[in-house]
Amino acid sequence: MKNSLHRPWLASLIAGIALGASTTGMAASDRAFVPMGTADAVAIIDLEHQEVVSTVVDTINTHGSALTPDGRQLIVGSLSPHDAGSEIARPEGVTEDEHASHHGDGGTASTKAASTGLLYVADTATSRIIRTLEVPGPVHHVLVTRDGSHAVSTHPTGGGISVVSLESGQVIASLATGPNPNYLVQHEEGGSILVSNAGNGTISEVDPQHWFVQRNIRVGGNPEHMVLSKDGKTLYVNDDAGGSVLAVDLTTGSVADDYEIGTAPHGIDLSPDGRRLYVTSQGDNRLVRISLEDGARHAAELAPAPYHLAVAPTDGRVLVTSREEPRMWILDPDSLEVLQAVELEGIGHQISLSDSRSR
Repeated sequence: MKNSLHRPWLASLIAGIALGASTTGMAASDRAFVPMGTADAVAIIDLEHQEVVSTVVDTINTHGSALTPDGRQLIVGSLSPHDAGSEIARPEGVTEDEHASHHGDGGTASTKAASTGLLYVADTATSRIIRTLEVPGPVHHVLVTRDGSHAVSTHPTGGGISVVSLESGQVIASLATGPNPNYLVQHEEGGSILVSNAGNGTISEVDPQHWFVQRNIRVGGNPEHMVLSKDGKTLYVNDDAGGSVLAVDLTTGSVADDYEIGTAPHGIDLSPDGRRLYVTSQGDNRLVRISLEDGARHAAELAPAPYHLAVAPTDGRVLVTSREEPRMWILDPDSLEVLQAVELEGIGHQISLSDSRSR
């Protein structure tokens, strides 16, 4: 009796089923999207296998990144200026008609950039750029609003933020917030957007319905990266000048606590349950964990120059890039031991995380 796998059609069918199951398993994994600056690409890392599985190319010096709520699109911003009037490059695989349709009414003149900054929209399923949007200046960090309708960018040389409609691709608002605007956060349920202004030690609170600054909070120092508490009542802000994290009570608008971190604190995030705060100190080559219940502090050496940081939403693993080497570490949240070092093509910047439970 012949083995049934000798039948070509049956062997192909079984192989196809196995491949499909493997692909489905990979698609269901948590993923990290890491802009790699002057490497002009974005790494996509499968967190189950702890390795780079794909790369978004055709970008220029991308630093900021944010995912749409459904995880289907990634918005990345270029930190390099784009000369006004220069043609926006057409991504590989996109036709001339498709390219023109993304930049106006299809006429050739509409493909000319009228501003000095770029946002790229990538399809996370194909890892391809599907749209390029024009904004008023080089982009540092990026946020997509909780309803998925707008991309908000900080412009360090312009002293404010811009708001782009992801439906029309047009800038619908530009707001002055303060000198050297750095980072943005929004409550999980929507509501105000908070912008750190490193140049004058303030946090601007922006109304996302009418797009105006409704309050400025003075915190002092050089506020940069931030994260909101799970209840939205406390904002944790890295003060680069003071080497600490400031806990800002958003009800009173005052600094309620101050946690020592070390020289040049940068990346910051919370554990999935919101009870632990993780912060990097670039200058002291360490990762610091703070228990928000009792203030207990634990630090681990991490070198060189731990930089951007994000916490995986499903299991709490801590992801940290290096400012000096093309590398991202994946660490155990309890022991702070390095589980894996993932090699990148360039320096990793603002990390965006896709939660498999939402896909």
